[in-house]
Amino acid sequence: NNLEIAMLLFLASLVALSSGVLSLDKLNMCMDAKHHKVAPGPEGALYSQCAPWRDNACCTANTSEEAHEDNSYLYNFNWNHCGAMSQKCKKHFIQDTCFYECSPHLGPWIQPVDQSWRKERILNVPLCKEDCEKWWEDCKDDFTCMTNWHKGWDWTSGTNKCPTGSKCRKWTEVYATPKSMCEQIWSNSYLYTTLTKDSGRCMQLWFDGPNPNTKVAEYYLNTAHRDHNIPGFLL
Repeated sequence: NNLEIAMLLFLASLVALSSGVLSLDKLNMCMDAKHHKVAPGPEGALYSQCAPWRDNACCTANTSEEAHEDNSYLYNFNWNHCGAMSQKCKKHFIQDTCFYECSPHLGPWIQPVDQSWRKERILNVPLCKEDCEKWWEDCKDDFTCMTNWHKGWDWTSGTNKCPTGSKCRKWTEVYATPKSMCEQIWSNSYLYTTLTKDSGRCMQLWFDGPNPNTKVAEYYLNTAHRDHNIPGFLL
C-alpha cells in the first residue's frame, strides 16, 4: 500500500511538473499560422501601432509594417470593400492585426484548425469592454457587406470583394451591438465581455508600456489548470 501511494504521488508530481512546463510554454508562445515567428522575442523596430509589442513579439518588423497597409501581402485583404473605410475605423483593424500577429500571450485560447493557410487559430479571447465598444463606436458610420469576414468573399480578383447577391449595408445594420461585431467578425476569435481594463481579467488590444496581457493569460491558464488538470488524488 505504501509503495502504491508513493508511486501515485510520484506520478502526480510528474503530471504537475509537465503541466507546469506546458503552462509556461502557453504563456509565451506563437501560433502556428501564416506569418508568425516560431517563438516570441524582442523586435525593436516594430512599426507604429504594433510598437507596444516590441519587447516580446511573435511578429517581425516587416509584418508590423504590412499590418498598416491596405491590401497588404499579409492576406490581400481589402478593408475598402464597401467604399473607403474611415481612418477612425481602420485604426482598430490595424490594432486588431497587430494583436493577432504580435501577441505572445494568446496560448490559453489557441486551438488547432484545419485550414490551408494556418494550423492554429484563436477562439473566444476575452476582450476588454472598452476596446470592443470603442471599435464598434468608431466604425458605426462605415459600411460592409459581410458579417463574418473570415469566409464567403469573392476572391477571384486576388483580393476580397463582396459576393454576388450581397449588398453594402451600414455597420449598425450588420452589427447591431459591439458584442455582435466583436464575436462575429472573425468567427468567434474574440469574446465580448463586460470586464474593464482595470479588472486584469480581459485582453487589451490597446495599451502602452509593459504588456498587461501577460497577467491576464496567466490568470486564465491557472484557472483552466486548476479546474481541469489537477489529478483527483491531489485534491
